[in-house]
Amino acid sequence: MDDAEYQQLNRRMEQAQESKVACPGLNNGISAIVYTSAREELTINSDIVQEVESQSSGQRDQWSKGVEFLFSCIALSVGLGNVWRFPFIALENGGGAFLIPYVIVLLLIGRPVYYLEVIIGQFSSRGCIRAFDMVPIMKGIAYGQVYSTALATTYYACIMALTIRYLVASFEEVLPWTYCLFEWGSNCVATGATAANNSNIVQGVSSAELYFTQTVLREPENLEVSGLGIPSWDLVLCLFATWVIIGTILCKGIRSSGKASYFLALFPYVIMIILLVRAVTLPGAWQGIKYFLEPQWSQLLNPHVWYAAITQMFFSLAICFGTLVMYASFNDFHKNVHKDVIIITTIDSLTSILAGCIIFGILGNLAYETNTSDISQVVKGGAGLAFISYPEAIAKFNYLPQLFAVLFFFMLLVLGIGSNIGMASSVINVVKDRFTHLPHWLLAVSASMIGFLCGLVYMTPGGQFVLNLVDFYGCTFIALVLAIAELLSVGWIYGVKRICSDIEFMLNVKTSFYWRICWALVAPGLMFLVLVYMLVSYEPLTYRGVQYPPAYYMAGWIIWGLGVVQLPFWALYTIFQQPGKTFGSKLRMALQPTADWGPRQTQQLEAYILHRKREAELKNPRGGYLFDNIFG
Repeated sequence: MDDAEYQQLNRRMEQAQESKVACPGLNNGISAIVYTSAREELTINSDIVQEVESQSSGQRDQWSKGVEFLFSCIALSVGLGNVWRFPFIALENGGGAFLIPYVIVLLLIGRPVYYLEVIIGQFSSRGCIRAFDMVPIMKGIAYGQVYSTALATTYYACIMALTIRYLVASFEEVLPWTYCLFEWGSNCVATGATAANNSNIVQGVSSAELYFTQTVLREPENLEVSGLGIPSWDLVLCLFATWVIIGTILCKGIRSSGKASYFLALFPYVIMIILLVRAVTLPGAWQGIKYFLEPQWSQLLNPHVWYAAITQMFFSLAICFGTLVMYASFNDFHKNVHKDVIIITTIDSLTSILAGCIIFGILGNLAYETNTSDISQVVKGGAGLAFISYPEAIAKFNYLPQLFAVLFFFMLLVLGIGSNIGMASSVINVVKDRFTHLPHWLLAVSASMIGFLCGLVYMTPGGQFVLNLVDFYGCTFIALVLAIAELLSVGWIYGVKRICSDIEFMLNVKTSFYWRICWALVAPGLMFLVLVYMLVSYEPLTYRGVQYPPAYYMAGWIIWGLGVVQLPFWALYTIFQQPGKTFGSKLRMALQPTADWGPRQTQQLEAYILHRKREAELKNPRGGYLFDNIFG
């Protein structure tokens, strides 16, 4: 901003203040400014304040208590990824050696990105779509994240349906996965078999695995012959129950889900402590825990270990899916979220380690009972760990296996519901921010109905093939690409320097170099290397070692493409919506925050504009743009 522009702005602001004193009800519209380049005329939009006031008059919902944000984030982040994905990924990538890259990734990527998204949501009090008013040209990132979150919501509900199916079965007098059925053939070995049958247990197929694949899923060997099949009526009922629970919690908005967060966040720890106490008292448990924690240092040089640590961080902390921005948008503007972020990310990682100790304690006992020296031989990954290995291990309990089965699957259900509430809320609030006149209960019911209908495909015999496909192409792959774009947009287009200035305005705290360097260089750099590794080492996706028909791979790439194409589509749309006369002027306008960007409340927005004036007046660039953006 040159001297002439500053003097012009100052006069108009003074005139606006005088007008407000003389006529409090009069709005001269000098409260929102579009800063353009030094060669273009300074624009002041006189319509923005009225729009902001109309939005703020509706009073966006807020958490009833600040602690509800903390518990809701814990319920969102601590989920199935901690209980079954983390232990298996750790086992697959060197046991204790995986913990070292995981902690490093937590400090360099997970925690900084978590803090960044929370800050953006709280500062703007907007959902993830409107939060990208800070960089309008990159709004496609938010649309892609909502698309990916919606996909994850549908298949997460499918896992919850399977959990309910097992929870109901756990009340039977004899656990149904502990014995063989005639139609399973002679290769079946009852999970409840004693150590006397150890040789058969190793060679045969356990009844727990056959119960999951043949009775619950009715899963085909491949999709070439029988296709997906028809949905199972019992699983459809479980899916319906899942969406009834989710819809009921969502109906009353953020206040209702905030109250539910106390239970959703705390109850799983009660069950995990009970299971931990039981696990460590089982014969062979400490050998399993040792196997989980004992480092294999040679794995530290394996790039796949670092790739696994970063992708696990996305699943574990739920970063770059838009949900954190949405949750933080309901915070009080001046809430000091730094402490909350440290607490949440620490609890999430400790929970993963706690779950790992429980799992490997149980699996160590299973290895002891079956005389298996290699613990990796008794573990099945993915859904198999939750619905085959765990039931298999629980069946080995000498006392009250039904009770522990009920506790375990109820814990899984609570963990899944907590995560799904956050994802579904993010999608609903995007619609609500656009159509503010629609009642929240109508949006919640509609989202539940659509989620139920979309989820029917997962309830077919081939549903797990589809789930695996959607998880990779629709979530993991998309999330990584959009996360890199998000960090580059916020860190280099909007600018780390301006983010730090916004934090100082909102919280009155200085941002340390740790956060600045991670946001600008370390996090996007490491994620870009992971993306390159992922593309270089890419192999056609398989499920249980079975490849998909070509049409399914094409469908997977279409799913991925629909998410990523949001970037160029909304970028071009935003550019051509700008009022400039040339493409260059339109592009420059699209790269700048919108006229109403800033705090949602009008008084805070006006104070923010004055804050930006003082920043422009007092702070001079330090060095080149690269240095000034990080350290300025």
